[in-house]
Amino acid sequence: MKQILHPQIESYIASTILPMYQTFDKGHQTDHAQKVMADSLLLAQNYDVDWNMVYVIAAYHDVGLSKDREKHHLFSGEMLAADPTLRKWFNDEQIQLMKEAVEDHRASSDRQPRSIYGKIVAEADRDISPETIIRRTVQYGLKKYPESDKAAHYERMKQHLQEKYGRQGYLKLWLESEKNQRGLEAIRQLLDNETAIKKLFNQFFEEESK
Repeated sequence: MKQILHPQIESYIASTILPMYQTFDKGHQTDHAQKVMADSLLLAQNYDVDWNMVYVIAAYHDVGLSKDREKHHLFSGEMLAADPTLRKWFNDEQIQLMKEAVEDHRASSDRQPRSIYGKIVAEADRDISPETIIRRTVQYGLKKYPESDKAAHYERMKQHLQEKYGRQGYLKLWLESEKNQRGLEAIRQLLDNETAIKKLFNQFFEEESK
């Protein structure tokens, strides 16, 4: 059964939380947060969960980038738990559950999320589109390693994709949605096609270098 989001929660997220994403890198802007929120709610339809909690978890999942990238999932959880405004709508148990879900969303984690809420946001955060992933990897490389030449950026991109999305990669799909399974297979096939992956890299590298 479709649930209705609390209008005050929606308003608070829109006015206070989402604007934080405007200061992050290109791969983690407001549109990314909104997509994770929308995809989380779509997944939530298949499970017995509180949609307002799902919505808040998705909104907060990357806010910790304001403090640190490597530990952003932990900072995101801390920021959610420390937000006094959320206490208007959620009790201590719900706050703790949401905090843990945010902490558990990171793709590099080899530990299964502690609740269905963590699995939902982790699955929703996996935007497994070859084009989107390659573009974001190029964007990150250009920002992080501006001194590198094009060849170095290409090799770094391929290594990252293989380590994360390859058949022996660390990415795990805890709910294995059909959409993400298709996307993951598409990336793996692309990794086997040097011509195709280099064509996409060249396209995005030229666009993002302007």
